[in-house]
Amino acid sequence: MGDMHGNSPKTLRQDLLAIRKQLATSASYQAICQAILSELNRFLVHSDSQLRSIALYCPIQAELDLRPTALAWASQATGRTLALPFARPDKHLDFYVWQKEDLLIPSQYGVPEPDPNNPRRPQVSPDCILIPVVGWSESSDLGPNGLKKHYWRLGYGGGYFDRTLAHLRKAKPDLLCIGVGFDWQKLDDIQWQAQTHDEPLDAMLTESGLLR
Repeated sequence: MGDMHGNSPKTLRQDLLAIRKQLATSASYQAICQAILSELNRFLVHSDSQLRSIALYCPIQAELDLRPTALAWASQATGRTLALPFARPDKHLDFYVWQKEDLLIPSQYGVPEPDPNNPRRPQVSPDCILIPVVGWSESSDLGPNGLKKHYWRLGYGGGYFDRTLAHLRKAKPDLLCIGVGFDWQKLDDIQWQAQTHDEPLDAMLTESGLLR
């Protein structure tokens, strides 16, 4: 991983994004992506009864594309909805229904987003959010029911996600939020530690499986 400790989150983020870009061209990358998508599919099949709406993302900067897997899930039964995030000026995300042929509009960051003014694509409060990570970490604390693991996301640094999640969890405490990334993106405490305003993930999906 090179010398990444002691650096600022900004430098760490740049290093991690550079590694991901480099790995995306490697021979083993496709197999690793396939493993993650298989794990995602397994999770969706098992969570069948609890999930009606899933928010995902349009991949940028060599992120894993979950859309074909999610579209297959949505098409297998009626009443299943997919949604994409729209970044508001106040740095919160809203989620709007998304279908395969929808025309998306690039945001100021170049992320393809749904049109919030499309009357046929209402805003939704998803049951599950799949969110890409730049890096991730895990911590444990001792609770009343024994040792509890927490997963944390290092993102792009805008804070959109933490604000959104804090807000959504108030209204929907059983919201399931799953980070999506690779084993090699796991960071130790020397490299990075989550801050008090960071919202924990409920689970982390990598090629090793669904960690929760």
